[in-house]
Amino acid sequence: MTKRSSDTTPGAKTGKQHHLLIVESPAKARTIKKYLGATFTVKASVGHVKDLPKSKMGVDVEHGFAPDYVVIRGKNKIIGEIKKAAKEVDHVYLAPDPDREGEAIAWHIAEEIRDANPNVSRVLLHEITRKGVAEALQHPTALDEHKFESQQARRILDRLVGYEISPILWRKVKRGLSAGRVQSVAVRIIVEREREIAAFKPEEYWSIECDEEPVDRPGQSFTAKLFKRDGDKASLTNGDQARAIADELRGVPHAVETVERKERRRFPLPPFITARLQQEAARKLRMTAKRTMALAQRLYEGLDLEGEGPVGLITYLRTDSTRVSDDAIAEARTFIAERFGADYLPESPVVYKSRKGAQDAHEAIRPTSMRYDPDTVRRLLKGKKSKRDHEEAEDLVRLYQLIWNRFVACQMKPALYDQTTVDIAAGRHTLRATGQVLKFAGYTAVYIESLEENRGNGNGNGNGNGNGGGPGGGPESAEDRQLPDLAAGQPLRLLGVEPEQHFTQPPPRFTEASLVKELEEKGIGRPSTYATILSTIQDRGYVEKGEGRFTPTELGTLVNDLLVGSFPDILNVDFTAQMEDRLDKVEEGDVNWVSLLHEFYTPFKADLATAAATMRDVKREEIPTEHTCEKCGSPMVIKWGKNGSFLACSGYPACKNTKEFVRRPDGTIEIAPESTTTEVCELCGSPMVVKRGRFGEFLACSRYPDCRSTKAISLGVACPREGCGGFIAEKRSRRGKPFYGCSNYAKTKCDFVLWDRPVPRPCPSCGAKFLVKKVSRRGTQIRCVSEGCGYSSDGEAPEPPAAQAESGA
Repeated sequence: MTKRSSDTTPGAKTGKQHHLLIVESPAKARTIKKYLGATFTVKASVGHVKDLPKSKMGVDVEHGFAPDYVVIRGKNKIIGEIKKAAKEVDHVYLAPDPDREGEAIAWHIAEEIRDANPNVSRVLLHEITRKGVAEALQHPTALDEHKFESQQARRILDRLVGYEISPILWRKVKRGLSAGRVQSVAVRIIVEREREIAAFKPEEYWSIECDEEPVDRPGQSFTAKLFKRDGDKASLTNGDQARAIADELRGVPHAVETVERKERRRFPLPPFITARLQQEAARKLRMTAKRTMALAQRLYEGLDLEGEGPVGLITYLRTDSTRVSDDAIAEARTFIAERFGADYLPESPVVYKSRKGAQDAHEAIRPTSMRYDPDTVRRLLKGKKSKRDHEEAEDLVRLYQLIWNRFVACQMKPALYDQTTVDIAAGRHTLRATGQVLKFAGYTAVYIESLEENRGNGNGNGNGNGNGGGPGGGPESAEDRQLPDLAAGQPLRLLGVEPEQHFTQPPPRFTEASLVKELEEKGIGRPSTYATILSTIQDRGYVEKGEGRFTPTELGTLVNDLLVGSFPDILNVDFTAQMEDRLDKVEEGDVNWVSLLHEFYTPFKADLATAAATMRDVKREEIPTEHTCEKCGSPMVIKWGKNGSFLACSGYPACKNTKEFVRRPDGTIEIAPESTTTEVCELCGSPMVVKRGRFGEFLACSRYPDCRSTKAISLGVACPREGCGGFIAEKRSRRGKPFYGCSNYAKTKCDFVLWDRPVPRPCPSCGAKFLVKKVSRRGTQIRCVSEGCGYSSDGEAPEPPAAQAESGA
């Protein structure tokens, strides 16, 4: 280390060197500070300090794609504090996260402080522990120019796509739309899955189950399924065929033909990589990818444990490597031997190979120390001052336990099963019964992986109900059951025959887990970006999530089709995956970042010009229909508006009649009946009808546009503000998130608001006039929001009465 010569530094006065270490987050800074002595100052940049400007492109495409970085709003003060601290130390260590984004943060901070202190090094913190911090500081490196250039190339690519395509969408569809290089491909995957579902034609098939028992041992019954007919795999396509075979089975003797017994081993899965953690947390904990990454970030940066201070509990959370350090494996093996015994410990450590193309800079996601088991962490977590704090702490422990269990299990022996397969002869038919019994728990004593959604389905398309009996059906799953002790030639008694009808099922809509899996398998984005992708496509209104599954919105389908038609490369899955590979090669120093951008931009510029001229002008498009306007007799046409497509009179602006419609399966349209209420317009006395606008449903006069009177729809709960006189209505934020606010906001600016739906039922504890219903991944909870009450109960509450326009009506 080079000591600064200035005698104004603390180091010059004391003879000791002083250092500055910079990380992104204050939480990480607090954790690290406890491991370093008084010779270190630790500061946080609070994320990126510089970025491309929001108000303009910020990329000079004519001069080597030079970026115009600016200080992010609000970060001048932070940069000033870091510069001041840099002047007062001998050496600066830049320790943002050890990935591309972290490298960009380090690079931009170095640019800002170079004049204040040129003695700058990069340190890579793979775990926030005393040992991890010490090792990183013992092996400082220079800034990684290639890694920074890879991040910069990605940022510029995304800026070029977003800032050059979005204005075309504004002109052709509506203002405020945006396109994303990776997010738009994710939307395409969801749209294409929805079209597969719509085009799917179910096929009928049948299965036959027989209840059997040994003749000499009544009461030991078991179930066998039709397996073969005349030596070929049985495929039953209709009920007559199935019933005929059932009759045959009733009229022939049944006897055991063969019995096969074998020991089967099930091996543990590797420790978590980022994508697998997101998938498993979605399946087991019902957490979104965004929530999973936010909690994992906190576990990595450090939790405040009673008597311990801030402790980093897991290794770096953004990784696609299954590599584990020798020290961590040794610690896990010691824990397994002590906790479970030598029978559960393999003779040698288990080593897992990372998939091809994985970045091996980081270890797998694992606990930083076996000292902090999940029960200990739960006991030591402090700061649970409110119910919300307690729930947050519990979610942190649940995710930590998932990571802990998976890591411990990966170093344990496989589970052993005794598996039995019995074939039964019944005339010209063969029946099969399978069973397995757990013989040795092995790693399943700690962790049982969730089944993949489509594993073992047998309906011919890999997405059915898993009964193994469909056309081209998949294998039967051996259930955890034990069959009677049977032998070849043993006669059986048929107790019953059950033919059952099935239909093949369409491919399922994507869940968070299956969409992350799809993105990972297709090479779209990187593990660190999946959570952002899933959040962005919902925030933009391109997809919705209902019952945990994604469906494209009308807007998402429209924008997808326009982009696929005009930008086939950018919306191409293979092209996007290849671009990720090219960005990896920039990081490895094998591809020049400017050359990569030139190769991309030349055809992209041509596509932009073509799209500007030829893309459908949806804003001005009027699609004729067979319907006529009941007010003026002109044809009705389909137009596109702020809230989607609607029927409008072609006589506009002379006639402003509009209607909502639904599209039939054959493509024709049907005018949707207007939903009326008991409310009448206060201005003209006409019935009010329910309309849907940008910010949710509302009541409008049925004589619109002659009468433009509107009202909010009451949820049956009066505004609790004294003297307000308004009522609570459902509203939607600009991002489409529902909330509940006072109907008098526009009149009196009453700002009463709730995020949980109000329930018009008095609180049984304090007598408050309403409760609220909170729906979360843990279920539904009814609670009181009155200060100091604390009443809550699990389960559903009665829904508010039918929508009324006035409170208490």
